Amino acid sequence: MGQKVNPNGFRLGMTHSWDSHWFARGRKYRELLLDDLRIKRFLKKKLPDSGISRVEIERDKRVTVFIHTSKPGVIIGKQGAAIEELRKELERMFAGNFEIKIQEVRNPDADSAVIAETVQGQIQRRMPYRRAAKMAIEKAMQAGARGVKIRVSGRLNGAEIARSELFKDGNVPLQTIRADVQFAKRDAVTTYGTIGVQVWIYKGMVFKKLQQAQSAALLEATS
Repeated sequence: MGQKVNPNGFRLGMTHSWDSHWFARGRKYRELLLDDLRIKRFLKKKLPDSGISRVEIERDKRVTVFIHTSKPGVIIGKQGAAIEELRKELERMFAGNFEIKIQEVRNPDADSAVIAETVQGQIQRRMPYRRAAKMAIEKAMQAGARGVKIRVSGRLNGAEIARSELFKDGNVPLQTIRADVQFAKRDAVTTYGTIGVQVWIYKGMVFKKLQQAQSAALLEATS
C-alpha cells in the first residue's frame, strides 16, 4: 500500500495541533497564510543548523513567533543580541509588530525534525549515510522512541543511478490515527546531487485527545 499522506497533516486535531493560531476570512486569510509560509522559510534559511523542530505563529495585536529548538543559545546569541536583530529583520521584511519566544526541545534525540537536520548535516559533511542513519536510530531508541524509520534517497555515495534505502527499528504504525507519529524531511545538498532525508518517529498511542475529539463530535451531532 502506498504511504503518500503526510503523517503530521493526517493527525491534525487528534495527536497534532495546528502551527498557526489565528482566524481570518477571504482575501485576508490567503495573505496571512502566505505570510506564515514566508516567515517559516525565512527562519529556516536564516537559522541553518539551529536544531529548529517547529515554528508556531500566533496573531493578535502583534505577531508572536514561537521557535521550538534544541539549540536555544545559538538563536538567542550573546546577551540576546541575535534574537533582537532577528526580530527587527522580521519587522522590516513583513511589516508588523513581532515578538519572538524561544522554547527548548527537551528531548532532541527523539524529535523527527532535529534528527532529519542532524542526518542532513552529516551527509553534507561526507559521513557515510548508513552510519549517520543507524547512529540516529540508536540514539532515538535510547531516548524513548517506540519506533524510528529513516529513508535516504538520491545518488547515494555518488552512484550513477539514484536509489533509496530504508533504515528501521521498532514499530511505526502509520495507518493508526491515534498513534503519535512525527514526520520530517530535509534535503542534503552534496557535490553529486541532492540527497533526501525522511524521518518518522513513533512515540506511543494517544487516547486522551482522541476521546475529547470524539465527545466534541458527539455533542455537535446531538445539538
